Amino acid sequence: MTTLARLRKGALALPEVAEGTHFGMVAFYVSGKSVASLTKDGERVQFPLPADQLETIVADHPKAERVIQKGAPIGVSLPLAELDVRVLDRLLRQAWETRAPKRLVATHRADAPARRSSDLPTIGRPATEALALRGITTLDQVAEHTEEELLSLHGVGPKAIRILGEALAENRRDFRR
Repeated sequence: MTTLARLRKGALALPEVAEGTHFGMVAFYVSGKSVASLTKDGERVQFPLPADQLETIVADHPKAERVIQKGAPIGVSLPLAELDVRVLDRLLRQAWETRAPKRLVATHRADAPARRSSDLPTIGRPATEALALRGITTLDQVAEHTEEELLSLHGVGPKAIRILGEALAENRRDFRR
């Protein structure tokens, strides 16, 4: 079961996303453009997506509904409580890539090869991606953060912190205090 708190955590983990409101609804924005918003009743979450992505989602999710504006589909709406966390994160990422400035998307994608060649230990894809979204791709950058800061990132859990701590200790470093 997905909640508003989980939606908020996933949305705010994306680069330059901020929370606001849209016609009284909780909404998340990148550069002033909506990435996701809740319906007024808080039951459904809406994602602005291009038509080709929209049709795939509607076909894959029986409870998905097209969001129509001026007769044209502009996104998709799904029941928040029934969304799998992985689906939520994928839709947030797709909406973010659709709405974020091209330079920001390009920078984020350009970081992908650097993530693979960094000196970070193997901590799992979710944790690695969460760190990379914050620009943390090396142990030196990990050492600039507290354990609590890193744990607040969606995808970074106690196991990743333990592994990172061990790697820092091997290099005679530690998390920021």
